[in-house]
Amino acid sequence: MALAVPMALIAIGIKVDSRGPALFRQQRTGYMGRRFAVYKFRTMVQEAEALKSSLTHCNEHGADAIDFKVKEDPRVTRVGRWLRRTSLDELPNLFNVFVGDMRLVGPRPTSFDASAYNEHHRVRLSAYPGLTGLWQVSGRSDLDFDERVRLDRQYIEEQSPWLDLKILFATPAAVFTGKGAY
Repeated sequence: MALAVPMALIAIGIKVDSRGPALFRQQRTGYMGRRFAVYKFRTMVQEAEALKSSLTHCNEHGADAIDFKVKEDPRVTRVGRWLRRTSLDELPNLFNVFVGDMRLVGPRPTSFDASAYNEHHRVRLSAYPGLTGLWQVSGRSDLDFDERVRLDRQYIEEQSPWLDLKILFATPAAVFTGKGAY
């Protein structure tokens, strides 16, 4: 309930800034490769998916990379930039935690299907995805997928309540600096 007012204000800001719904729903890959709908605040223009193919040459990790990250992505709205920098776009993921698709800490779910993973990437599917994780506090989008998988493997091998608490406490600092958030 404490988040209802901030979430309502964010939704209003999104609606004022650009046309389209305040929430974005996307299929993600989680535990054991299961696909599920993840909810986020919309940070891009409504037609972002249709515009994606025109930006493949801008992918920070290479045009043929499994993951798609563009610094200064022209599809991101003004409010969206702020939401991404502060990670407030992820607040609706709490619904996914509530229904059991995600945990507070774990590997972030990918937008692409597990069939796109290389064999050594599949280790990340042995844990439930999380709102935050080791790679979020270690570089965020500046890390390529292989580096994120390395950190996910490290998290899975060392997973403990203590490590989860360390990551949860490190998350606000990572969000505050904004490094790697785009």
